[in-house]
Amino acid sequence: MKVILANPRGFCAGVNMAIESLDLAIGAFGTPVYVYHEIVHNKHVVETFQSKGAVFVDDLATVPEGSYLLFSAHGVPPEIRHIARQRKLHAIDATCPLVTKVHIEALRFAEAGYTIVLIGHEGHDEVIGTMGEAPEAIILVETPEEVERLDVADPDRLAYLTQTTLSVDDAQRIIRCLKTRFPQIVGPPKEDICYATQNRQEAVKVLSSEADLILVVGSQNSSNSQRLKELAIENGIAGYLVDSADDIDDSWLSDTQTVLVTAGASAPESLVQQCLEHLQRQFNATIELRSIRDEDVSFPLPRELRKLQRS
Repeated sequence: MKVILANPRGFCAGVNMAIESLDLAIGAFGTPVYVYHEIVHNKHVVETFQSKGAVFVDDLATVPEGSYLLFSAHGVPPEIRHIARQRKLHAIDATCPLVTKVHIEALRFAEAGYTIVLIGHEGHDEVIGTMGEAPEAIILVETPEEVERLDVADPDRLAYLTQTTLSVDDAQRIIRCLKTRFPQIVGPPKEDICYATQNRQEAVKVLSSEADLILVVGSQNSSNSQRLKELAIENGIAGYLVDSADDIDDSWLSDTQTVLVTAGASAPESLVQQCLEHLQRQFNATIELRSIRDEDVSFPLPRELRKLQRS
């Protein structure tokens, strides 16, 4: 068996920043450190931090007053920030700057009197946070069919934004439908889908034609990981999303000559290496690293933690 190992893959700059933030907070302030929602959408990352003393919550009423609280990489609505202040929580904002960008755009468009079409997945933490910035002005759509059913008060004051972890192709299809139906619609100055999401999808597009099957390392609740699996299937090859090597069913690979391995933006490299070791052990696999483009992006820590980093 031949394994093509895609690059770029795995952690993005926003995930690295959020994970480093939680590590620093635990080391500096002791435990428990509370986190609103999962720090990133990866089961193993969450379980590792739970073992270190992090407590993940979905309701700030369960967080004792005066505790340290970290906002996850996906961002939160203003209401959560307000509740944190009311409960005198020491809040540390580890929201990915690319998500913050979308929040700012939503506020700007809403204040200018626009109705905003947000392209994204209902119930996703990032979407909930963005919609919370201007709930009266934002309409969520997930498909081109929903665009056809849209009813807006003023088609000449219409804008669109997107969740940062969408399929690039799916988002473009919906944007084309919006522009066809509402020619006056405006978008953000720079597209919202993040660089890491685009780069990982590009690597799958380029490399999948050489493979019989793709393994995507990532958790089931990871939007960008799900998109990688779906992209492989759209390109005509079998695709599987696995949390770790334990999830690999060897029967998937019984007649497979070439496997493409990649990882979503919230999946640790250690899990990728475990999967590669499994393929080497079970199938005598040889591994070829294929790099589509280089990434050299980093984000600063939240201001509450920068002094700790320097010390």
